Amino acid sequence: MILSCQNISKAFNENTILKNISFHIEDYDKTAIVGINGAGKTTLLKIITGELEADEGLAILSKEKTLGYLAQHQSIESTHTIYDELLSVKQELIQMEHQIREMEYQMNDASDAELEKLMESYALLTHQFESGGGYSYKSELVGVLKGLGFEEQDFHKPISTLSGGQKTRVALGRLLLLKPDLIILDEPTNHLDISSISWLETYLLNYKGAVILVSHDRYFLDRIANKVVEIDQSKATVFQGNYSDYAKKKEQLRTAALKAYMNQQQEIKHQEEVIAKLKSFNREKSIKRAESREKMLQKTELLEKPSEVRSDMRLTLEPRWVSGNDVLHIEGLTKAFGSLQLFDSLGFELKRGEHVALIGDNGTGKTTILKIINGLLEPDCGTIRIGTNVQIGYYDQEHNVLHREKTLFEEISDAYPQLNHTQIRNTLAAFLFTGEDVFKKIGDLSGGERGRVSLAKLMLSEANLLILDEPTNHLDIVSKEILEDALNSYTGTLLYVSHDRYFVNRTASRILELSPSGLTSYLGNYDYYLEKKQAPVVEKSGVTIPSTAKETEAKMDWKEQKELQAKQRKKKNELKRIEERIDALENREAELDVLMAQPEVCTNVAKLQELSREKEGIAEELMELMDRWEVLGAED
Repeated sequence: MILSCQNISKAFNENTILKNISFHIEDYDKTAIVGINGAGKTTLLKIITGELEADEGLAILSKEKTLGYLAQHQSIESTHTIYDELLSVKQELIQMEHQIREMEYQMNDASDAELEKLMESYALLTHQFESGGGYSYKSELVGVLKGLGFEEQDFHKPISTLSGGQKTRVALGRLLLLKPDLIILDEPTNHLDISSISWLETYLLNYKGAVILVSHDRYFLDRIANKVVEIDQSKATVFQGNYSDYAKKKEQLRTAALKAYMNQQQEIKHQEEVIAKLKSFNREKSIKRAESREKMLQKTELLEKPSEVRSDMRLTLEPRWVSGNDVLHIEGLTKAFGSLQLFDSLGFELKRGEHVALIGDNGTGKTTILKIINGLLEPDCGTIRIGTNVQIGYYDQEHNVLHREKTLFEEISDAYPQLNHTQIRNTLAAFLFTGEDVFKKIGDLSGGERGRVSLAKLMLSEANLLILDEPTNHLDIVSKEILEDALNSYTGTLLYVSHDRYFVNRTASRILELSPSGLTSYLGNYDYYLEKKQAPVVEKSGVTIPSTAKETEAKMDWKEQKELQAKQRKKKNELKRIEERIDALENREAELDVLMAQPEVCTNVAKLQELSREKEGIAEELMELMDRWEVLGAED
C-alpha cells in the first residue's frame, strides 16, 4: 500500500464538503476520483498533497515513497526554455555524466594505484548512471515533449512567453520525468489534443508507479482506471474497474437503494396509518399498542433518498421546422493567417439528420472552419452554400456570442423578446440559475456557468443545424450526459468540434478528421474511427475515405452513405413506433382486465364476449409486434 486515507473530513464555513472519507491506494493502482462539480475532488487532492489541512482524519503516504502533483492551473515562473525546464529534472544524471567525463580525463595521467581506485569508482558511477536512465534521458525528454504536443521548434521557447495551457503541459512533462511513486493529476487532459491524450494514456498505463486521476474525460478514465472512488453527498464509495464499470454498478446500487427507500417510506406510512387507527378506538389497550408502535417507528434508522440521476439540467433540443435534404455544401475552402497555412481546398457536405464530429490536432483549423461557416471569419477562397430552410444555432467555446455587460435575464430577453418574464425565469431555472442568479452579469460568471447560458440560448433557438465548438468544456460528467442525451434525440443536423472522445463516441454518426493533408471521412462513431484509421485509404469526392476489408465499404460513395444513414433512421423510427404501440396495447389490456372483473360486466354475456374478442385481437397484434421488434433488434 502506498497511500492510506483515513476518515478525512473537511468543511468550509459550516458547509461540509468531505465526511469520513476512507480508501487506500496500492502500489500500482490507477485510481479515478469522480463526482459532480463542487463535490470536493480537488479539495481531497489538496489534503492528500498537504496543501490543505483536514478538519479530521489523515492522509498517510508510505515511508520513503514520493508523490508528485499536477494542479489544474500552473503559474510556472522560470527563466528557462521549455527544454531546459524539463532537463533540470535530470540534474542528478547530468552531474553524474560530468563526473564520469572528469574521471575519464583523470585516467590519462593517473598512476597505477590511482588508476585502480579510479576504475572502481568509475565502474560504480557508470552503473548508477546506466540504471538511472543516463544513456536514454535525452531521448526520453524529447519523447515526452513531443508526446505532449510540443514541436522541436518549440523546445527553445522561454517559459515566460507561454500560455497558461502550455505552462500546464510543461509542468506535466516535468512531473512525468520525475517519476514519483504516486502521481496525482487534476484534469490533466484539459490542455491536450486527442493525439496527446492518447499518448498520455499509453504512458500512464505503462507507468510503474501508482496514479490518482481527477478528470471529466470518461474515455481517458475508461482506458486507465482500475479503481474508482466516487464522492457523492460528502461521502466516498470505492468501485473496482474503470469508469464504465463504475457507471453500471452505480446505477444498480442507486436502483436498489431507491427501492429500499421507497419500501421503507411505504412501511412508515402504513405504520402511521395503523397508529392513527388504533388511537381512534380510544381504548386503553389500543392506545398502548399505538404507543408501542410509535416507539418502534422512532427507533427505525431512516434511509436517505438516493440523489436523482442527471437532474441538474433540463435540456431539450428540437428544430422548429425541417430543413431541405442538402444542409451544407463546402468546396475549395482555404484559409491562412500570414505565413501559416491552416488548410487548402477543403470540401465536404452535410445532409439532413447527420451528426458529424470534426476532430484533429490542435492548430489544424477546426474552430476556424466553424467560424467561417457562421460568418465570423472570411475564407481566403472557397464556396459555402447553406441549404433551403436551414437555421443555424451556434455554440462558441469562448462564448463570444454572449454579452459580458448584460445580466443573464437580459441576455435571454434581448435574444428572445417574445418570451415573458415567467418563461425566461423557467428557462434559466432549467439550467440551474434561480432567484437572484438571473441578475448576475455574464462577465462575472465562471466558464461552466457561461456554458450553461449558451446551452439555454441554443435550446431556445429551435435551430435545425447546430454548430458546436467544444460544447463539453467546463461541464461536469453529469451535465455532459444530459447534453449527450439531448443531442441523440435531436432530429436536426449537427456539426461539432470536440476533443471529448466519449462524447464523440456517443453522439457522432460520422467523423471528419482534419489533418495537414486534408479531410478524411469515417462513417461511424469514435470506436469505428480508431478501428479504421490504419486501413488503406481511397480518394472520393474530394474527401479521403478509409477503405476496409470489404470491397463494398471501400467503394461506398456519398449517396450510398446517405442511403445507409436513412435506412438506420427509418429502422430507429419504426422501433420507436412499435414500442409506443406495445405500451398502448398493454395498457388497454390491463384496462380490459379491470372492466371484465366489474359485477355489471361479468354478468353481461354480450359485453363479456365483446371485451374478450378485443382482448384476443390485442394478444394477436402484440405477438406480431413483438416478432417484428425482435427482427429489427437482431439486424446489424
